[in-house]
Amino acid sequence: MKMMTKATLLLLVLATAACTNPNRFGAGGAGGAGAGAGGFDATTGMAGSASDPRSPAFFNQTIGDRVLFAIDQSTISPEGRTILDGQAQWLLTNADYRAVIEGHADEQGTREYNLALGFRRANAVREYLVSRGVPSARLEVTSYGKERPIEVCSNEACYSQNRRAVTVLSFSAMTS
Repeated sequence: MKMMTKATLLLLVLATAACTNPNRFGAGGAGGAGAGAGGFDATTGMAGSASDPRSPAFFNQTIGDRVLFAIDQSTISPEGRTILDGQAQWLLTNADYRAVIEGHADEQGTREYNLALGFRRANAVREYLVSRGVPSARLEVTSYGKERPIEVCSNEACYSQNRRAVTVLSFSAMTS
């Protein structure tokens, strides 16, 4: 049992030492200007945060990761085109990312109908992004139909939030 205690203590010491890297905030420290690789940048905030225009968090929160659709439609609205124009620009600027476009539907209708509708919605988004210059090899589509609602209730307020296509980013180290 003493050996287990020593091993646990050694592991605890190593883990603590790994957490005390004095350069973890970049070359300038937490309050310094400029950024080390992946460090703090006084002008944009932490690398990878929603204020970093290269980050997926910026994509999701500032540009928008989803477009909404009308009942039984897969036609992209003017508001949806505005969001997708921003997504296309972000994807063109950040070539190391791929995207899976998830199509969704509200709970009305059969499972089969909603899976097909979700696929049409996801494919409409994919085709729009391709028309804006995003390489089709970086885009995949899938449909969840009515299986993954973000709002659960039986009224239009919920239905309208569930009729959507969501662009989900993944890092691929791929260059186009």
